[in-house]
Amino acid sequence: MNPRDINLIDLRPQIPSARITDNMSADERFQNETLRPVAKLQHELLLAMFRNYIVKHKNKFYELKLEKRFEYIENAIQRDIKFRNSLKGMIIGQFTLAEYEIYIKNSSALNKRMMNIVKERLLSSIQLLENNMAY
Repeated sequence: MNPRDINLIDLRPQIPSARITDNMSADERFQNETLRPVAKLQHELLLAMFRNYIVKHKNKFYELKLEKRFEYIENAIQRDIKFRNSLKGMIIGQFTLAEYEIYIKNSSALNKRMMNIVKERLLSSIQLLENNMAY
C-alpha cells in the first residue's frame, strides 16, 4: 500500500456494528469495510454540504414539517443529479486505489448503497440541520 492509502485508512473511524463475515456478498463487505467508515468520517462535511444545498434552494427546507423534511432530503439525494454527484465524489475521493478498483467493477449497485448510507446519516442528524444550528 502506498502512503496515501495508509493515511486514508488510518483516518477512518471504526464502526463496531459494521460486521464482516465470510458469507456476506462482496457489495455488503465493501459497504461495511469502506462506505460506512468513509461516510462517518465525512459526516460533518455531508451536513455542511446539505446546509449549503438548503441555502441555495432558498431555505424552503426550514418551512417544512418534519415528515416533509425527510422527503426533501430523500428527493435531493435521489433527484438532484449535481448534488448526488457531489456527494458521491466526496465519498469516492476517500477511497484507496484498491477500493476504487473494486468500486468501478460494480459502481451502480455500490452507488445505491452509498447514497442510502448518506441519506440515513442526514436523516438521523436532522436536528443538526435546524436553521439556528446552521454553521
